[in-house]
Amino acid sequence: MRLNSSPTDTAQPTGLRRTLTGLIRWTDGIAIAANVTGTLMVVGLVLVVNYDIVARGFFNRPFHGAVELVQFAMVLIVFLQLPDVVRVERLTRSDGFLLLIGSRYPKVEHVMRRIIDALSFVLMALIAITIFPEFLKMWDTKDYFGIPGVFTAPWWPVKLAILFGTTLCAAIFLLKATGPTRHPDTSTPE
Repeated sequence: MRLNSSPTDTAQPTGLRRTLTGLIRWTDGIAIAANVTGTLMVVGLVLVVNYDIVARGFFNRPFHGAVELVQFAMVLIVFLQLPDVVRVERLTRSDGFLLLIGSRYPKVEHVMRRIIDALSFVLMALIAITIFPEFLKMWDTKDYFGIPGVFTAPWWPVKLAILFGTTLCAAIFLLKATGPTRHPDTSTPE
């Protein structure tokens, strides 16, 4: 399925269009790299959990801090993989109305998708703006979570992952709302 192109989308690329296309490629590359990092973290998490199970069951020596590590990693994984989910348009949503209206009124559907992307940009930007002072506070105070003497980790990497993920999502949504039409299967500019 191909999104409807406006006449300007098929015209010779302008300087602004080339710039937006370059930004899209740049944010897409970062989103893909973050997704790969998140996937590697999932693999690492599987290894930690399996190690804990084997060590606990066979040697009665559980991995102390496994629960805290899982909690820590889950937030990192979600916010590292979220931008790529947004990029390939796999974010959970109900677009039945858009599909219904798109068959009869493709221009209206196109405008509505841009409006939804713009509102999504605002939401992600607000989350990023809200989390930034928390990240700075955690960086300065060196706050940690866990049980002292057993397992502790600083909070700032979690806040940084949330800041990174929401900022990148905001950039992707902004480029979707204002940039060239993208093919939904590959999310590449047309």
